[in-house]
Amino acid sequence: MVGTMKKQTKRQHWKLIDPLRHALLGAAITESKVLDKLRIRELAAIEAMSKGNGTTVEWQELADLMNICEVMGSNGIGAEALPHCQQAQEALTEAAKRFEKTGRMGLSGSGLNAIREVYEYHDLQRSSIPRSVYEQMIVKTRNRIKSKAKEVVEIK
Repeated sequence: MVGTMKKQTKRQHWKLIDPLRHALLGAAITESKVLDKLRIRELAAIEAMSKGNGTTVEWQELADLMNICEVMGSNGIGAEALPHCQQAQEALTEAAKRFEKTGRMGLSGSGLNAIREVYEYHDLQRSSIPRSVYEQMIVKTRNRIKSKAKEVVEIK
């Protein structure tokens, strides 16, 4: 049988990312410019909550901060932050209940101290680990919340 040849295709490989640069960015500590943007948002949220002018957006910023810090602590990255995370969780729950009653979002003095401690621990955590590990912790936190794990507290 002459002329029975299989069709062959030429695959084109598109270089969408530079693999070497991508690997180096993943292994490196997160850039300070990126962290500075996060820090500004988190500090603005803490400031708004301290003055009683917070909104649900600021509350969510602080809840995300606390959740990621807690997941990192439970995975052995800064485990000493866990008690402060528990206090911050209680303070955020109280703030949400107070917001439903009064329409104002704010934190009590002890809650504000707990949030500030969590912020300090979390800033140390994320500036001490590679970016890839930090991103894994964010994904792990999101998956834990989505799956409604037993540790997840839902505010109704």
